[in-house]
Amino acid sequence: HVQLQESGGGLVQPGGSLTLSCPTVGNISGINAMGWYRQYPGQQRQLVARLNSKGDVNYANSVKGRFIASRDSATNTFFLQMNNLRPEDSAVYYCNSGSIVQVVGASFATWGPGAQVTVSS
Repeated sequence: HVQLQESGGGLVQPGGSLTLSCPTVGNISGINAMGWYRQYPGQQRQLVARLNSKGDVNYANSVKGRFIASRDSATNTFFLQMNNLRPEDSAVYYCNSGSIVQVVGASFATWGPGAQVTVSS
């Protein structure tokens, strides 16, 4: 069982930056991929970025060129650096990890509390 806890959300002006963190605690031996998601009120979670075990990263078109997903292997912590933020990036952001199929399909039984990101002047 892997526990995830997102942190680093907050209020930022348009054009600003925030970095989200997601330390993993527990048995990580079955993790082949990790995903960052965001959820708007009343909508399903959307996959924003996913990393595989080789370190390859795929991004949603809406964040490509602005967001950077990375992993610190020494601490098993995942990061999402968000640059040039826009009001439409305002959402609750989540991380989760498992198989590629789980990450792509957001097919997880449990989720962390999420991190609220608000982009507003």
